[in-house]
Formats: sequence, structure tokens, C-alpha cells
Amino acid sequence: MTTPKTPASDPAPGSGAGSDLNHPRLLAQAQTWIFDLDNTLYPARCNLFDQVDQRMGRFIAEALSVDHDEARVIQKRYFRDYGTTLSGLMARHDVDPHDFLAYVHDIDYSPIEPDLRLADALDRLPGRKVIFTNGTVAHAQSVIDRLGVERHFAEIFDIHAADYTPKPKPAPYRTMVERFAVAPETAVMVEDIAQNLETPHAMGMRTVWVRTEHAWSKPGVGVADADAADEGAPAPYIHHVTEDLTTFLHEVLASDDADPSDPTDAPARP
Repeated sequence: MTTPKTPASDPAPGSGAGSDLNHPRLLAQAQTWIFDLDNTLYPARCNLFDQVDQRMGRFIAEALSVDHDEARVIQKRYFRDYGTTLSGLMARHDVDPHDFLAYVHDIDYSPIEPDLRLADALDRLPGRKVIFTNGTVAHAQSVIDRLGVERHFAEIFDIHAADYTPKPKPAPYRTMVERFAVAPETAVMVEDIAQNLETPHAMGMRTVWVRTEHAWSKPGVGVADADAADEGAPAPYIHHVTEDLTTFLHEVLASDDADPSDPTDAPARP
């Protein structure tokens, strides 16, 4: 089923569309922008996760001495039961997380192209920019180097810093906020996986969902029920929806320049 298009600056379904609290102008006043990495800063069509996914299977096959099919079953079962494949491997097989993460992120980054419009938006966007990823700092640096936006990010919070506890569990959000002295009520969280926005919303952040075609990224979907996604389900923890982060950020900047008293002074659609 094709996901319907949503204008980049539109409020999310169920988020109080039309409310002043959901106007993009408020985002331009944020003191901290927290960005997920994969399928958020770069388009999902780059398919980096396909490479990572294949290397997870190979790692499991080699580490546990099983064939490819059994490795695939283990990979998906641990993802379902533990939240990440790595968590299951650590709990059940005492796998060294450094070895696993280095192996699975040894991939080809060439599908990511430099994004000059993203770099321009980040340069003009007020506030500190942080990356919060279930991947590694090394992986994040490879991505932002390819995009040409490395100078815009003050900090990167990765799975090592989270003590291998992944989003969407609340603990790494709390650790990240404390470590980087983030005031949640003045922060924005940007993510492609909708359920990863529930905790930021509860903490008082504004949230932006970068919608993709992946079923497991949709609102209300847990790790065990990705095939049962309801694309139209309201999600009160999602305040804004976009399918193009770069365009969305430019619209936020345009909205900050607009006259709030003039309804005709709105950001132009690209």
C-alpha cells in the first residue's frame, strides 16, 4: 500500500492539527535539535540497512556456527524478543558488542550523496544539533561525512554511550538528556521510527516523524507486529510529519521569517 503524501510542515494525524502548539514556527525557537541518523538524515532509499542486515546474518552464522537460514531465524527472533539483535546475542551468547558493531557497519557508504540543501538548512537553523543513534559514533561519522554536514553536529550519542540499551527504551533518552544538558521542553526530536518518539513526547519535547515506506517505522507498531501497521492511526506523540527532512527544515526556517499575524504569509511549497 502506498503511503499518502503529507506536506512537509503539516501536523501529524491526532496531534491537534491547526493548533498553535504544532506550528512549525515554534520549532525554529528550539534550543536543541536531536536527530536520529539512519533513514532520517539521509533518505531511506539509500538502503544502508539492507547492507547492515545482511552482515548481521553473516556475523551470526560465523559466531554461532549455523547456516544462513538458521542465522536469519536467530537474528529476527532476538530482534523481536530483546528489542535488538545485539541485545539477544549479548544475553544468550556473550557476544562482544564492539566486535558485532564493527562487523555489521563495515559497509559501502557510497549510496549517500552530499546534501548541500541539508547543510544549508542546518547552518541557518538556530540551536545545538545532536545525533542520537542506535548505531555507533564511527557509523554516524561516516554518514555525516558523506552528507557533508559533519561540522554541524556538536555531539553524537550512540549505542555504546547508551550501555547497549536501544531506543525506544526510556533509559538512553534520560542518559542522553543528562549527558548533554538538554532541556526537553526546548528540544525537538526527529526520527524515522515512530515509536522512538513516544518517550521524547512524554519528556516534553516537540517531535517530528520522518515517514518512510517501512512498515516497522509506523505509529503504534512494536517489534512483534510490523505487519499489522495502521498507516492512518492517530499518534498523539507525533507533532509533525514529513517525508523529506531537508524540505521540512527549510519550511521551519521560512515559517520563522513569516509574519504570524498574516495568514497569507506562510512558507511556500517547493
